[in-house]
Amino acid sequence: MQHDERDLLEVLKDELQFLEKDGYNLSPTFSWRPFCIFEDSATCPNYGLTDKPHSCDECVLMKLVPQERRRERIPCRHIPLNAFGETLESLYRYDDQREIEQTVTEWLRATIRRLEQQRDAAKSERTELQGHSRNLKGTPLYQKQHPKCANPACPAEFHWTGGGRFLRFRPDSEAAKDDAHLTTDVPRGIHGVRHYWLCERCSQAFTLVYDNECGVVLKLLWPPLPATEMPEAQNQPKA
Repeated sequence: MQHDERDLLEVLKDELQFLEKDGYNLSPTFSWRPFCIFEDSATCPNYGLTDKPHSCDECVLMKLVPQERRRERIPCRHIPLNAFGETLESLYRYDDQREIEQTVTEWLRATIRRLEQQRDAAKSERTELQGHSRNLKGTPLYQKQHPKCANPACPAEFHWTGGGRFLRFRPDSEAAKDDAHLTTDVPRGIHGVRHYWLCERCSQAFTLVYDNECGVVLKLLWPPLPATEMPEAQNQPKA
């Protein structure tokens, strides 16, 4: 199955712009039938294609479809649009086209704003974490009486079954000697090798590198934003 590589935020912005410019009503394609939001715009991967080569599972909008609705024939019609749990599927039954457009427009604006805030917060967190970790020396596994995570700011105590990642360095080495399968350790191994352990949580955000000036220091990993960016939907009965 081919994966939709489009950016969800940009797709929603394009859809909003299309709606605000009355793109559906100006298109000659819909002069003889009602149009369907998302399906009849460039948001749909099959837009303008007669043979419909893409399945709905490939569409970036699937990130917004509740898990229990992803097997519907047209999943994007089941995206919750407001606090009442209304969807395109329900709106098509009793609202006119102008009311539907207004509801979707409000949802698009709110969702775009929420995604932008999430990305700004994630970016700020990564920047703050990078500043915190800069030149932060790693703690060797057996430097203290009670072995712990190499991140000095992390209190996690070492346990063999606790997961995480092992690394080892020579004091005179400029490159990491990574050994994820290490099962035994000594405070100062053969040839002066020092061992380090990042707990499961810290190993998702950091690695250890050798710095000529500071020695073994933490380095922030830069993971991509989560693939799933699904705003929380509140399903409340309509008054």
